[in-house]
Amino acid sequence: MTYSYYPGCTLKTKAKDLDRYARASAAALGIELEEIEEWQCCGGVYPQAQDEIATKLSSIRTLNAAKEKGQDLITVCSGCHHVLKRVNHDMQTNDDIRTRANNYLELDVPYYGETHIIHYLEMLRDVVGFDELKKKVVNPLKGKKIGAYYGCMLLRPNEEMAFDDPENPVIMENFIKAIGATPVIYPFRNECCGAYMTLKKKELAEEKSTKVLKSAEGKGADMLITACPLCLYNLTTNGKSELPVLYFTELLAEALGVK
Repeated sequence: MTYSYYPGCTLKTKAKDLDRYARASAAALGIELEEIEEWQCCGGVYPQAQDEIATKLSSIRTLNAAKEKGQDLITVCSGCHHVLKRVNHDMQTNDDIRTRANNYLELDVPYYGETHIIHYLEMLRDVVGFDELKKKVVNPLKGKKIGAYYGCMLLRPNEEMAFDDPENPVIMENFIKAIGATPVIYPFRNECCGAYMTLKKKELAEEKSTKVLKSAEGKGADMLITACPLCLYNLTTNGKSELPVLYFTELLAEALGVK
């Protein structure tokens, strides 16, 4: 099965492991990730201003490229997924944004939000299936107690992201079970780590990231996993804890024997 694939900027620089292990694991599961040609940065942050069009155009180009290939689009970075999913929602529901974006891009066929976007974790859940993933595991991670850190962008706003229950998500915990480890439920797993405040208020980023780590430690976690490069950076750089934080794809690759 072949999907269009959007890695995004950070997976080509500071988050190469997130990308490398995602590709290797997908191949082991019979999934082909076909990287979008000449993709551009998604913008990094979803623009809240209703009249902001320019920073959405690169996302629309990516979405349209997947549409032209007749493929669903897979993302793995939480930030990129958030931006692409919300921009696509705009193109489906906001006539003003849709009209102005199409007028600017002058596409041969206008884009109306036709592309279906799925996060890599959704692919594991809905395409491969966690039961089938469990059968593919050759190196079950028995004995490891892992806390899932969702952060903000995968879950909210729920009506647009439609990823999981924003208050009580289970997709990452079910993934942890599938690779043979034990999920640890802790209070701050879907709270903001403060990463976006690192430059402006570093002390706030330190406070919030430390709360996440200490919350997981207090419930007995040996490590955290995340799908967000920014969260990983903040937790490991600003968080006051020795708790390891890894990308979920690294543990997936280890369990599948392709690390």
